Amino acid sequence: MNRPRHEVAEIIERFGKQFIELHHPNTYQLRVLGALSLCRTSALGGHKYQCDHCGREHIGYNSCRNRHCPKCQGARQAFWVEDRMENAYPVKHYHIIFTVPEELNAICLTDSKWFYNHLFATVWDVLRSFGYSHYGVENGAVCVLHTWGQNLSLHPHIHCIVPALGYSLKGRMKHIGKDGKFLYPVDQLSEKFRGKFMTGLKKRLVKQETLSRYNAQLEIAWSKDWVVFCSPSFGKPDHVTGYLGQYTHRVAISNHRILEVNDREVRFLFTDYRDNANVKPARLNGEEFLRRFCLHILPAGFVRIRHYGIYSTRFRSTILKDPDKITIKPVETTTERIKRLLGFDVHQCPHCKKGRLIEVAVLPRIRSPTFTIGAGSKIKSC
Repeated sequence: MNRPRHEVAEIIERFGKQFIELHHPNTYQLRVLGALSLCRTSALGGHKYQCDHCGREHIGYNSCRNRHCPKCQGARQAFWVEDRMENAYPVKHYHIIFTVPEELNAICLTDSKWFYNHLFATVWDVLRSFGYSHYGVENGAVCVLHTWGQNLSLHPHIHCIVPALGYSLKGRMKHIGKDGKFLYPVDQLSEKFRGKFMTGLKKRLVKQETLSRYNAQLEIAWSKDWVVFCSPSFGKPDHVTGYLGQYTHRVAISNHRILEVNDREVRFLFTDYRDNANVKPARLNGEEFLRRFCLHILPAGFVRIRHYGIYSTRFRSTILKDPDKITIKPVETTTERIKRLLGFDVHQCPHCKKGRLIEVAVLPRIRSPTFTIGAGSKIKSC
């Protein structure tokens, strides 16, 4: 894939100062923006290499490794998919998506960490209860939180991969599902999900003495049919993990979707699912683009990929007693793994394509590098 013409880092550099003056983001959001802005620049240090064939020098700067960075997710995604393939059950899997109505977005923004934790807890509570009520088993799921829509709006939803397998009350693994085409009734999932989520949310608002403030939004949300989507099952485990891998390490927007950045606005591509999934261009002014981007910066330390039931570590290590937990695997360096999975040799000379890059110097990281917003203040990066 060709290198993108524009990057999120460019938008941060160009519109960061105006964005801060208008919207006053919190300190953690500023640290994340700082990390993205400095990613793969001299501020983070790097390494100087020389080709042993053509003699040309090459400098590689360090990445920020922030989970919100569009440039730092490729290898992580490939590693995650391979690790999951080793642990995936050899059965069919279903893709289920749980979405909350947009009327609850204002409540989400007051305490996103609690809201997303409650969303995870509700989703698993619903799936677990249906496993027992429909098949008499403890089922499992790998769940991934996404918070964005295609136009960067706030759109919290959870992608779940659920195996057609469960642990029965008799202590045996049992296949579940209806001929690979049906797992649970979607209408019943939707009603149960809405009821459990709203009950917990109202209790929270009552405890905070803020229920009256959001009564109108709650009534509208309750009156809607909540969206729960369930796709037909996947066959092989590698199909399952490969498919889920498309979702695990996504960020709000990739650099390749950004078409243009000028002095006033940002133009980017989005998929309009209301119009037969046609890809269209969208425009936002720079400050609004950053405001929406910051909506999707998760709280510090928040776990956005979670394993439940028969996919949990506790189940595999105690009840299942998975022998893979004690298997000693051969040591493989990160660069060797990248070459094997992605087909990219980080030590090959990018100029002559024949020689090997030999490290000749280490470029030190600037001590506590700072992110300068325009001509404004400086903020320490993550």
